[in-house]
Amino acid sequence: MNGVKYLLDSNIIIGLVKANPSAIAMIQNLELCHCAYASITRMELLGFFGITKEEKSNIAQLLDKMISIELSRIVEEEVIILRQQQKMKLPDAIILATAQVFQLGLITLDKKLEKISKEQL
Repeated sequence: MNGVKYLLDSNIIIGLVKANPSAIAMIQNLELCHCAYASITRMELLGFFGITKEEKSNIAQLLDKMISIELSRIVEEEVIILRQQQKMKLPDAIILATAQVFQLGLITLDKKLEKISKEQL
């Protein structure tokens, strides 16, 4: 993937949409064109119960500035390994596996996921 260096976790994208200072600080030196998101992130964000049209539009506009990485068999296999080794939620495992398979830095506000990510290096 040309120029893509980072995978943004769902909580970072939510933080950007809601102008969360912590999320903004984590990506302030990054260009969104160098960032990607896992397909599960799109499902999590846009499939949120009670999402408003404005929130949906804001999320879609933000996602359009990044690369989407679809779930592949290789990522699935990595998810299986991760979940066998660590107790973690399926969406988190998919996001972490996606970052690992594509050798992208994971940007997240989730301290547990960040710790697991660093242990996997």
